[in-house]
Amino acid sequence: MIRIEIDEPTLARTRIAISPLAEVVCSLLLLQRNPDGVPWPYDGWAVRAREILRTDPATAPARAHFEFPSSSPDFFCPVPLTAAPTIEEQLDQLRATPAELIEEQFAKYYPSGDLPAFYRPYRDDRERALDRLAGGLAAYWDAAIAPHWPAMRAALDEEVLLRARALAADGPDALLSQLHERIRWERPVLTLVKPLNQSFEAVNQRLLLVPLIFSRGALMCSSDHPDIQMVTYQARGAALLASTAAPAVADDRLAILVGRGRAAVLRALAVPATTTGLASALGLAPSTVSEHLAGLQAAGVVHRRRAGRRVLYGLEPAGVALVNLLGDDSARTEFVS
Repeated sequence: MIRIEIDEPTLARTRIAISPLAEVVCSLLLLQRNPDGVPWPYDGWAVRAREILRTDPATAPARAHFEFPSSSPDFFCPVPLTAAPTIEEQLDQLRATPAELIEEQFAKYYPSGDLPAFYRPYRDDRERALDRLAGGLAAYWDAAIAPHWPAMRAALDEEVLLRARALAADGPDALLSQLHERIRWERPVLTLVKPLNQSFEAVNQRLLLVPLIFSRGALMCSSDHPDIQMVTYQARGAALLASTAAPAVADDRLAILVGRGRAAVLRALAVPATTTGLASALGLAPSTVSEHLAGLQAAGVVHRRRAGRRVLYGLEPAGVALVNLLGDDSARTEFVS
């Protein structure tokens, strides 16, 4: 467990941002942790990404991330400085990491001074090492992630919209309590359910929530920044990376009753979403999602509400009951209106 005790000023400063660089790092860790095959919906993408890393010499510094331990100094994946930075801005931020920050974080992670060999260039030849790493990550981004980024960015924008709406309407307590199945909020402690056993205090800081397509349920906590406590979590929309449809679930009673597509839409509406967001999350065509929504709305299990220039769909009480009664145990949850 990672437990973060959050004081009131920090909680009041809760914000949401995206991080292309964190997506890069998480995608590399996803490949590292699944050497025998990355599961759906990342499987097809992973085959191509591994080939890129194997055959493109420019990505060699990115491959070095495979050598890093799971808990590495935060300067390798710095917190985003704006709500929606570009990958170029974040790589420039990485290149500009000051020597004193590197020394400080290495001393924190390796107090004995026994620095692993693959970290030493960042201490001894900082500018060259950081530039080489940033160049490798840029090459990997261009080949493995950039082709998917427009769809990823749309899904992440949708995620930020929904979470910001919840934050504005119901406050940070409601937002944190519904963030992820492995994130628990029991004021004043935010718990990330992980094998690690660590505790932190966030005092007079800013809590920054970063949704990631490539998280695959992995939760990252960045505590090295003096003013920002960053927590990442799995965003909806990973299905956009899939090259094939999701594996069928045996004995899916909800799908038997309403059809597989409509069952998927109903389950996805545990959190309200737009047509575009649902299409990205489920890997379906927007026209198909619109057709499913029209039928579900006509049946009285789905409603539509306008939020600014967008239309959000959510579950009516009958829809919540339908999912809870006929969905599997993992689908039973509290739904956000």
